[in-house]
Amino acid sequence: MTGMPGCGQLWTANMKNDLSAHLSDSKLRVGSYDFDSRLLVGTGKYKDFAEMRDALELSGTDCVTVAIRRVDLKAAKGESIFDYIDRDKYTILPNTAFCFDAESALRTARLARELLGTDLCKLEVLGDTQTLLPDPVATLEATRILADEGFTVMVYTSDDPRLAVHLAEAGAAAIMPAGSPIGSGQGVLNPNAVRIIQELVDVPVIVDAGVGTASDVSLAMELGVDGVLLNSAIALAQEPLRMAAAMRDATSAGRNAFLAGRIPRKLYANASSPAEGVIGGQPSAAPTV
Repeated sequence: MTGMPGCGQLWTANMKNDLSAHLSDSKLRVGSYDFDSRLLVGTGKYKDFAEMRDALELSGTDCVTVAIRRVDLKAAKGESIFDYIDRDKYTILPNTAFCFDAESALRTARLARELLGTDLCKLEVLGDTQTLLPDPVATLEATRILADEGFTVMVYTSDDPRLAVHLAEAGAAAIMPAGSPIGSGQGVLNPNAVRIIQELVDVPVIVDAGVGTASDVSLAMELGVDGVLLNSAIALAQEPLRMAAAMRDATSAGRNAFLAGRIPRKLYANASSPAEGVIGGQPSAAPTV
């Protein structure tokens, strides 16, 4: 009889199914939204919309953030950023980029809700144009108001653990501490603070901003954060499309490493092969002085 799988083929298929169970993971859940990918990607700074579209595809993301202030409502068909984003494939996360007070951030978030029909909001209230660090007082104020208005607020903040607690108490659906200043490419400068934030809040923690390459993303995910949001690291890379794929793989690698559990760090070596049965007897220990 032809066309029937042999025993070897069936064994291989069953083995693959059994092994895939070891790589299962929960979805990233923010409020009422579920995401398959733990990598969130921005849409700015690409050389053109076509490159942005291709980078999003290669990144594997299913959530993309758009600065509402960059949206040209008068653009002709085929010239708007939304002509290059498949809204059946991606969840749009509008952000309040380049708002420097609570009122302008609130106005931008409300405009996004009317324009896009979503309650999602990546809240950014910046303190100044040089550091682009968040203004803690205005950020907390805007978070409380937007949460009261029914927004799902994903809030960009510093890595201050106590501020993170206040933001979660104010109704934030996700806390997004900066790994380092926006676009700086310095990676996660204070991993201990990120760990503490994770312990203190019961909403997702997503590292936002400052990563420069795949190893930065992997390190962030190995800390146990729920996700990473980035833009410049892909868009400004020498080869953005290749970097998009690298960020996809780094997110997966870091997450799997966290779930697997790393071995403890030790001062001295620990041989992977047993010492018993070594020809010539046991080697001597390191001499003491």
